[in-house]
Amino acid sequence: MSDDAVSPEEVRHVAELARVDLADDEVDQFTRQFADILEYFETLDEVPEVDREADLVNVMRPDEERESLDSEEALRNAPETEDGYFKGPNVS
Repeated sequence: MSDDAVSPEEVRHVAELARVDLADDEVDQFTRQFADILEYFETLDEVPEVDREADLVNVMRPDEERESLDSEEALRNAPETEDGYFKGPNVS
């Protein structure tokens, strides 16, 4: 793949969108790196597809009922509670 797959102007544009200031040598470096990344993706396009279904296995254990804490025990060590619930900071 040629280095013009990604232009320096595109690198500068992406850097501007990300609010990142790049020096000219960094723009050149990222231009080459982006071109290399795109070349890797082209290599992946050459990998043949496999026609088989995946052997899916449930790795989760079955749910088991067991005793849990009552509300009073659960709230005992909470820094703040309100009306029988945990109280957390306000989210704005």
